[in-house]
Amino acid sequence: MDKFRVEVIAKTPNPQQVIYAAMHQDYTDGFVYDQRDKWPTESKCGEIIVKQLLAGERGHYGPLEHPQIVFNCGFFPHSVMQQARTHRVGVSFDVQSFRYTGNQFIEVVEGKKDIEDVFYLRPVGYYTDRQGKKYYYSPEKRAADLQWCLEAAKQYKIDFEAGMSEEHIRGKMPFDYRQHFVVSFNVRSFLHFCDLRNKRDAQLEIQKLCELMWPHFEEWIPAIAEWYKKSRLGKGRLAP
Repeated sequence: MDKFRVEVIAKTPNPQQVIYAAMHQDYTDGFVYDQRDKWPTESKCGEIIVKQLLAGERGHYGPLEHPQIVFNCGFFPHSVMQQARTHRVGVSFDVQSFRYTGNQFIEVVEGKKDIEDVFYLRPVGYYTDRQGKKYYYSPEKRAADLQWCLEAAKQYKIDFEAGMSEEHIRGKMPFDYRQHFVVSFNVRSFLHFCDLRNKRDAQLEIQKLCELMWPHFEEWIPAIAEWYKKSRLGKGRLAP
């Protein structure tokens, strides 16, 4: 998991002012754009949003849908992408396709890429399955699994050179090859994503994705992030 990366590509400037403007338009007969010189500061808008919109869990999340943040996420296993893509409302994805980028399997065989830059295996350690059964993933077992990945890469090269298409060969590869992706959230959809995936019983790797996105979100929209951390983070409560 030390290879996982999350970087911000773009984000709405002054997101708390944007939410404030949307919220304020709900209960004023004025045209809020014309009042922009009188809007509270970004930090003050955050305080107002928490107090008037979020406190008391009234579920008035609509204004949170306006600001957007776009992440580039790298080196995550395919299973993370499979889980993440189940959340589509307010979320958009573009994902590395191994119909076009399968050459990295060949580069592993040729020694041009490290095998663990292309395939993901969990670290050595103790784990628990969904029924509560504990087991140990040993160094020996992990080394054997890594060798299995290498053999799959070798077979990829053989099949490719024999004329088989990338979209055909990828179906025979170990499931958790690594993928990069771009994902955009609005504030509401990001909090909903964290409700589901940043909790103790979520799968380990997608929890790590949330953990790596969180500091960027917290820096971008601090008042709402602080409220969420105190009231909802890790509790598995679904955002309205």
